Amino acid sequence: YACWAHARRYFFNARHDSCAAAGILIQIKKLYRIERELRKAVASHDERGERRRNESRPILEGIKESLDKHSSSCLPQSLTGKAISYTLNLWDELTAYVDSGHVEIDNNLVENCIRPTAIGKKNWLFFGSPHSGKYSAVIFSILETCRKLGINQEEYLHDVLGQLPRIKASEARELTPVRWLAARTALVA
Repeated sequence: YACWAHARRYFFNARHDSCAAAGILIQIKKLYRIERELRKAVASHDERGERRRNESRPILEGIKESLDKHSSSCLPQSLTGKAISYTLNLWDELTAYVDSGHVEIDNNLVENCIRPTAIGKKNWLFFGSPHSGKYSAVIFSILETCRKLGINQEEYLHDVLGQLPRIKASEARELTPVRWLAARTALVA
């Protein structure tokens, strides 16, 4: 799957370059409006798939027509030409999300989750041993999972780090954030 946010960025940069780019940008905005409404309605995967097939697919067909129509009349190195070329080269991957309610229109949710790590990686490049990067990635993944699950990270770490010296290595998988939360929820119930 490809990311519509990246394709949109090309057309956003070209919006003053041509009317074609501005028009396609308006169509992409319609796709995102549908996605925003689906999120707001907390639509199921089936509902998302059905609405995408009924509403997003015709918009995508219109975008494809515009891309094909304008691809030969734009200079390849112009902003519009680059936007059209990028989008046409990834068309099948960009439109695959319509066939599944399980797939997002873009990867912004993932990029937003990894942004703190990406921003800090230059700062953390030379800390500790050569293996520190790998270990810190594991820790960041665990903490981000806690955040996504609504787990108090400090409470989780305090509990898990206190248990680690007393358990066997084979039992450690029971301390993943998902299983830890399930065990806590079971205790409360």
